[in-house]
Amino acid sequence: MAPVVMMHNGGWDEMALVAGPVAIIVLLIVLARRQGPVADEDEQTPRT
Repeated sequence: MAPVVMMHNGGWDEMALVAGPVAIIVLLIVLARRQGPVADEDEQTPRT
């Protein structure tokens, strides 16, 4: 069984190791903002 080696293959492996977690974090932030509470119309009107 040959081990998988990811070492300096033109820089794509380092980019994947950084871009993967960043993409997951961005996805989680987007999903969290979608599931946030919906503001009532009363809260959006300016107070006088």
